[in-house]
Amino acid sequence: MIELAMYLLLGAVLGTVGGLFGIGGGLIAIPVLGVLFGLDQQIAQGTALVMVVPNVMLALWRYHQHNRIAARHAAPLALMGFSFAWLGSIWAVGIDPQSMRTIFVVFLLALSAYNLLRMFSSSAPAQSQMRYSWPWLGALGAASGALGGVFGVGSAVVATPVLTSIFGTTQVVAQGLSLALALPSTAVTLVTYGIHHEVDWQVGLPLAAGGLLSISWGVRVAHALPERLLRALFCGFLVVCAVMLGLKL
Repeated sequence: MIELAMYLLLGAVLGTVGGLFGIGGGLIAIPVLGVLFGLDQQIAQGTALVMVVPNVMLALWRYHQHNRIAARHAAPLALMGFSFAWLGSIWAVGIDPQSMRTIFVVFLLALSAYNLLRMFSSSAPAQSQMRYSWPWLGALGAASGALGGVFGVGSAVVATPVLTSIFGTTQVVAQGLSLALALPSTAVTLVTYGIHHEVDWQVGLPLAAGGLLSISWGVRVAHALPERLLRALFCGFLVVCAVMLGLKL
């Protein structure tokens, strides 16, 4: 009973973070499950996905309520993300867990460096009209989906900074579109990990329940924060995740 309460509380914390950054909470769940619970990298990723899929569904709806997500932009992201996430997840379940953890840490550090560089470089202001559409959105969906399939939750954290820097969207619009990309890609990745027995359902289900209770609050906070502060928090969040996992290498 104590373990169940602990998982529910942890899920609530992760759900808040997921709503705040538009990533479903799985990115921080993976290092937590790996460091604190001692799960192998693939099982940590698969278990985190149990929480991520329903959290992404709810967060996507909440973002759409606050700032309507254009279907013409979300569709190519979601379609290509789904296709390439399936391929990436098939490859990921066959990798040595320690090697996968090392790759994941490098991925997070590279993403942190990219976001940090963007914070201190001048860029064109966000605009109401997206600079590029199809086929560039499809290419972004393919690349992000493949990384999401490999790492379990990588698609949104890749797509969000690219959408703000290259495609010219605001941070909250980018996070909403990233959730539209992440939903089908995380769902197919969870199925693949589940088929290969890389999921701890007894941990993942209470995490999911806790996340669903709190993710809407995280979305509200995201829309209330200044744009630059939200980006700074997102960058710091990635560094913390990388450090946590690096301690286990």
